[in-house]
Amino acid sequence: MNKEQSWLYEITPKNNLFDLNLKEVWRYRDLLFLFVKRDVVTMYKQTILGPLWYLIQPLFTSIIFTLVFNKIANISTGGIPPFLFNLAGITSWNYFKDCLTETSDTFKKNQAIFGKVYFPRVIMPMSVVISNLLKFGIQFGIFVCFYVYFVFKGSSISPNMYMLTYPVVLLCMAMLGLGLGMITSSMVTKYRDLTFLISFGVQLLMYVSLVSLPYSLFKENNLTWAVDYNPVAHIIEYSRYVMLGEGSVSQFGILYTIGISIFVFFFGILVFNKTEKSFIDTI
Repeated sequence: MNKEQSWLYEITPKNNLFDLNLKEVWRYRDLLFLFVKRDVVTMYKQTILGPLWYLIQPLFTSIIFTLVFNKIANISTGGIPPFLFNLAGITSWNYFKDCLTETSDTFKKNQAIFGKVYFPRVIMPMSVVISNLLKFGIQFGIFVCFYVYFVFKGSSISPNMYMLTYPVVLLCMAMLGLGLGMITSSMVTKYRDLTFLISFGVQLLMYVSLVSLPYSLFKENNLTWAVDYNPVAHIIEYSRYVMLGEGSVSQFGILYTIGISIFVFFFGILVFNKTEKSFIDTI
């Protein structure tokens, strides 16, 4: 080959651990969309109800939460119908939870393909975040249907102008879930126990993230410290505020959540890029 002729593709070590290499990701965009399609199609393949599980899970969870927390425990949700209160929290929570749990074993789950062919490894967790966005859209559509139903029933609920900022909320959930997922995935290559810790920890985290419990309940019992420094709690509370016009939102909470989300995302990239160079030897 002529020395003056340049290569079409050149694979070189990364010099910057914070590099997302979006140019290379764009070059492999067809592969990214292929993985997104795979995640969506294979999730409920050979099931009887198929995509209906996207709807069944949040609906039944909301019903159980309404019966246990609002009917039996008699926890007040202000002027919001309890079922809608719980559905709003669960819809937002599910997106964060799915982004975290499904990216937390990226290296372990894809070790076979990673060891055979080269492509930007970050495409794998990115495909999970995008495919979960489709799932979130379906569940949000169900929320809108119940929202309209309760409005026609005369419930005093209304969104506000801050609804326009909801894409920023989605972005924070994606960055936080993806960042934590990449960090966990990198550590799972050496410590498999983390896989079990994540599934268990996420279940506990839900109860201090204001998914089914209002902030006022923590305030009445002097337990605000349990949620004030939890960025997921601020995300859920802000989501409920913009969708239902009810909730406790502070400027500190908003800025704190955005700052933590950005930090966790870039720290996740740093750890992920460092691990992908040598994970095949330890996994």
